[in-house]
Amino acid sequence: MIHPNTGLNSFCANLGRSLLKEASDIGQEMSFMVRKPQSGYFGDGCSYIVYKSMYRYFDVLRMSRKECCLWHSAFQFPKVLPKGVPTVMTVHDLNFMYTDTGREQAKRRRRVQKAIDKASAVVAISEYTKRDLERFMNLEGKNVHVIYNGCNRYSGLILPPSYKPGHEFLFTVGTLFPKKNFHVLPWLLQGNSYELVIAGIRTAYEKRILEEAAAAGVSDRVHVAGEVDEAAKHWYLENCSAFVFPSLAEGFGLPVLEAMYYGKPVFLSTRTSLPEIGGDKAFYFSDMSSPEIMQADFAEGMKKFREGAVSPDSIRRHAEMFSWDAAAKAYCNLYRQVLRSRC
Repeated sequence: MIHPNTGLNSFCANLGRSLLKEASDIGQEMSFMVRKPQSGYFGDGCSYIVYKSMYRYFDVLRMSRKECCLWHSAFQFPKVLPKGVPTVMTVHDLNFMYTDTGREQAKRRRRVQKAIDKASAVVAISEYTKRDLERFMNLEGKNVHVIYNGCNRYSGLILPPSYKPGHEFLFTVGTLFPKKNFHVLPWLLQGNSYELVIAGIRTAYEKRILEEAAAAGVSDRVHVAGEVDEAAKHWYLENCSAFVFPSLAEGFGLPVLEAMYYGKPVFLSTRTSLPEIGGDKAFYFSDMSSPEIMQADFAEGMKKFREGAVSPDSIRRHAEMFSWDAAAKAYCNLYRQVLRSRC
C-alpha cells in the first residue's frame, strides 16, 4: 500500500477490510503486514507486523515474534515469503509477458515462478489471468482459483478537483504507462465539444498523449490531471459523460466497475480481462488502430445509452454483482481448505 491512489492499494484496502469482518464473524484472528505509515489502518480488531527490509532475507515470523498458521501474499511479486507456513498467493496479472522483453521479462517471470513454487494455493483475479498462468507458468499440478475483485463503493467526501472541466467531459484513470493506451483517446474529441481528463501518476508517456492531442487538433481540450485523491477521482466519476478505458493489459480493471457503479457508460478495449469484467453492459472499441472506427463506436454507444438500450440502472446493477464481502468469504474458504490439506 505504498502508493495510495493505485489499483493495488485499492485491492489491499478493500479486501483487507472485508477479510477482517469475515474473520471476526468466524472467530479467526488476523494480522496485517504494513509499512509504518499504515500501522493501525484497519483499526483495532487485528494486529500488525510493521514491515522491515530485513524481512526479505530472514524468517519474518520468527523475527517479529508472531505465530501464524497461514500467510496470504496479496501480490505476485512478494517481498516477503515466510518459511514453513502455508501460503495463498494472489496473482493480478502477467502483463510483463506482453509488455517486457529479454532479460527484464525473464527476471520477472522467475520471480513469479519462485513465489508460485512456494505457494500452497494460487488465486487469479480473473479467468483471463488464470489462462495466462496456465500458459506461462509451471503450476506443478496446482489448481488456480478465480476470485473476482469487488466493486469499490466509496463512502467518503466527494470534492471538486483542482481542475474542473468547462464542458461535458470524458474521464479515465490509471498510471500513465503505454499499456494503458491513453494516447488513442484524444481522437474521440474530434467533431464534438467534449473535454478529456486523464488522472494518474505521471510518466514520460504523457508526452505521447499530448502529441496525439496536437495531431488531432484538440490540445486545448485534453487535460492530464496527474495523481488525484479519492475525493477528486469520484467527483470526476460522478460528473463525467462517459468513462473511457482502452487498456491493452489488465488483470481486472477496478476503475471500470467504479465508473459503472455511478451508472456511467464505459468504453473499453476488447483486450485481456476487460470484456470479462464489463460484460454486456459496457461498450467496446472494435479497432483502436483507426480513429474513425473508434469515433463511430463511441458515437453508437453514446446513442444507445441516451436512448436507454443500456440504462444507468442496469450498468449499476452489473457493478454491484462484484462484491468485496463475497471475495473475502471465498478467500477465507480457501484459507480453511489449505489448512485442512496440511493437517
